[in-house]
Amino acid sequence: MKWIGSRRLLVVLAALIVFAALTGLTFSRRFPVTFAENAAKDTVVAFQGLLYRALAAASAFADDVRSIWTVYEENRELRRTLFRYVRDVQRLNELEYENERLKEALRFTEEQKRMNRYVWRIAQVVSDSPDPYNRIVVINLGSKDGIREQMAVVASGGLVGLIERVHPFHSNVRLLTDLNAASPDSKAVSVWIRGKEDSTFGLIDDYDPTTGLLTMSKIDRNALVEKGDVVVTAGLGGVFPGGIVVGDVVSSEESAIGITKSAKVKPRASFRRLDYVFVVEVPQAEGVAP
Repeated sequence: MKWIGSRRLLVVLAALIVFAALTGLTFSRRFPVTFAENAAKDTVVAFQGLLYRALAAASAFADDVRSIWTVYEENRELRRTLFRYVRDVQRLNELEYENERLKEALRFTEEQKRMNRYVWRIAQVVSDSPDPYNRIVVINLGSKDGIREQMAVVASGGLVGLIERVHPFHSNVRLLTDLNAASPDSKAVSVWIRGKEDSTFGLIDDYDPTTGLLTMSKIDRNALVEKGDVVVTAGLGGVFPGGIVVGDVVSSEESAIGITKSAKVKPRASFRRLDYVFVVEVPQAEGVAP
């Protein structure tokens, strides 16, 4: 086996010597040239051409592979950069949104302070749902922060609900979307309609999740109720303090038996996304009456 391997090596070396000799003949300037030399030169030139093209193709293939790998690496880095950019833009948008909500909350509290002497405790909603049928949200203030049950909860637009249950570090808020005139457990909100001429009393006792409108009932049939009239809490019943905006009248109609009127009210607050709310603390000496 060793002898066969050595023999093959000798054959390869001989072939290389012949190839080198033929190459030398190819570039020789000796004249005249015999027929055999011409044939040998033509063969060598042809072989050199094939070898050159093969080497050129191999070199081009290697260059293509390097280019493809370079493009792949660049694309991967671009994807990383794009991901970081999208993440930073999203974070920036969230910060801008939160900043606008805080500015809006500040404007709201300043406006409310000019209107009444309530204490407005800002709280962050830590559990919410975009479901219009969701009736409970959780805020990050609890009994350790002085929060008590039956406190009114307001968003920057208007009234949103009532503290239902208090824990040491968080509280449950039942929203106005839970109002149901057919339920004996539903607590109606006493309100006034601030019209152009006078104020009209009534009760907010129902919510329609399909239209997103509240229903105000028990309105005097002779009362002048117009679209755009502002509805505010009356402060009766010992629950909600008076003067808190609830919404605006959309339409009104007489009841089925014609004794009273009812009105549809569009809430000022949006229940779709509650980020920050205010728990209204009424000074004990002031109570909840208007």
